[in-house]
Amino acid sequence: MSVLIQPLITEKLTRLQEENQQYAFEVHRNATKPQIRQAIEKRYPDVKVARVNTMVVPSKPKGRFTKSGFVSGRSRVWKKAIITLKEGEIDFFSEI
Repeated sequence: MSVLIQPLITEKLTRLQEENQQYAFEVHRNATKPQIRQAIEKRYPDVKVARVNTMVVPSKPKGRFTKSGFVSGRSRVWKKAIITLKEGEIDFFSEI
């Protein structure tokens, strides 16, 4: 099981990176805070994690109008981790 699924890059999270040394990742639903800390420090060897905050993002109703009528559904439930670093920096764009 891979703990880290993908980094999250939005305008708000970019501001958090610049101001507070905080980075966000989508993580596996069953991942614990120590597992997330260990995965971050293993994947990015030059950083030290100060704190890990997690949240489960709930499912939301979604729908769209199509030619055959209204199609309804729900978005998936996923887990987000906000990582605060003591030292170091993560550059997501050099990985791509």
